[in-house]
Amino acid sequence: MHGLTPRRVLVASFCLTVVIAPAAAVSADEKSRGSTLGGFKDNKATARAGGSKEINYSGNGSGGNKGGGGNLAVPAGDWAPPPCWYAPAYTPKQLKGKVDASPYSLTGRDPNNKYVKEETDRDIRKMYSEGEYKNFNLKKQSEGKFWAAVPNPNEKDAAKRESCTRLPFWVKNGEQPKVENAISPEILSKLAYAQITVPETKVELNPKDKQTVNLPTWVWLDKGTYKSLSVKASVDLGGGQEIWARTTVEPDSLTLSPGTESATVHPASGECAIKDDGSIGTPYKKGSGKKAPPCGVTYLRATQGDGTYTLRSTLKWNASWEGSGGAGANDLPTGEFGSQQNVTVQEIQSIN
Repeated sequence: MHGLTPRRVLVASFCLTVVIAPAAAVSADEKSRGSTLGGFKDNKATARAGGSKEINYSGNGSGGNKGGGGNLAVPAGDWAPPPCWYAPAYTPKQLKGKVDASPYSLTGRDPNNKYVKEETDRDIRKMYSEGEYKNFNLKKQSEGKFWAAVPNPNEKDAAKRESCTRLPFWVKNGEQPKVENAISPEILSKLAYAQITVPETKVELNPKDKQTVNLPTWVWLDKGTYKSLSVKASVDLGGGQEIWARTTVEPDSLTLSPGTESATVHPASGECAIKDDGSIGTPYKKGSGKKAPPCGVTYLRATQGDGTYTLRSTLKWNASWEGSGGAGANDLPTGEFGSQQNVTVQEIQSIN
């Protein structure tokens, strides 16, 4: 049985901390009632088990670790990982230990305790000891695991992070439960996407320092610096089975924004496509003079006094994924990562 019949007194969440990004801030009130199974408030449990490593990551997706960089920005939408999901969490022995370690016993405690409802505590314990699972399924120790809720630490809304409200439920080794937000290749592809860090978008300019009115500024990215990056995320389902997804991002084009309307971008679209060798634009060569560069900008008005224009360079990255069981699609959004630099433009006066 992969799901649980909802019962009002048993609506609860066992949340596992996952190491995919810094977790959102947790209030002191949440911490005081969220460390163990016994942390009940009214009809909900907010128990958390620390140190879960149910998702494994690998790959070369840390291209931004040197010289700046970071995660890709993507358009707002429903592509993102869910606020929480379910994944393998406890062996029968581990779950029993979790329940037994509850600081709230069924006797000797004030039933009107601020965070405890005695009947909820009793019903949950009975469910695993005498009810559906018969002594925590200890006789099936090697046959499967209890799956439990995992909050997405990137989700800022605490209510959404704790919206997976099923109690831990039993799943046989190698099986995937038909439960909404149960971990899947699709969810893993999005979690892998969130792990990828790309290098800083650092463009080369010529002239390198001050720019000149009506003299084209050549812009380029060196080949070899920006290449495809990928991260694989996997989960062990037991019995020698795993589910996985590998997300790959590849540089696509560079968009220039000169920081003033008194400028012309090259090409006119302001978008410089990547070449087969992985470079974008062309380095300036002596003698090119006033030729329009394949990628660049021509400023038409000088900056005033100590003022500058802000040249923004944004690199777009296409994303795709493949996964276990033949899963995969190009349904991940194009990501962006950009940088900006202040540009001084001078006007050269000539006397005839």
